[in-house]
Amino acid sequence: MQHFRKLLFAAAWAASAASPPPAFAHAFLDHAVPGVGMTVRGPVHELRLYYTQGVVTAFSHVHVVSAAGAQISASKPVVASADKQTIVVHLGRALGPGTYSVSWQVVSVDTHTTQGTFTFTVT
Repeated sequence: MQHFRKLLFAAAWAASAASPPPAFAHAFLDHAVPGVGMTVRGPVHELRLYYTQGVVTAFSHVHVVSAAGAQISASKPVVASADKQTIVVHLGRALGPGTYSVSWQVVSVDTHTTQGTFTFTVT
């Protein structure tokens, strides 16, 4: 009986070690250009947001606001890569010196919604 338990444990351990890791169920922001919390030289004409999973742009949005609270006009997000993990937002005007807040909400290809906010500064 003891030998059987050891064999069963070894088989279960081997099966779990050989199984693939679980897939992420949400598209989380991996990085952005301009970078999260970064200071960049201007002017800035677009934002590129890189996610951990493909994004459905039809159900996603990105908003940019200046430090004074002015909404910056921006295009709808468009996919920039074949894997749908990178989106681009073209700004209605070039961003000059100042700090800007980016709020985003995306729907991943598996239909989960994630959202977040970050800032960057233009010099």
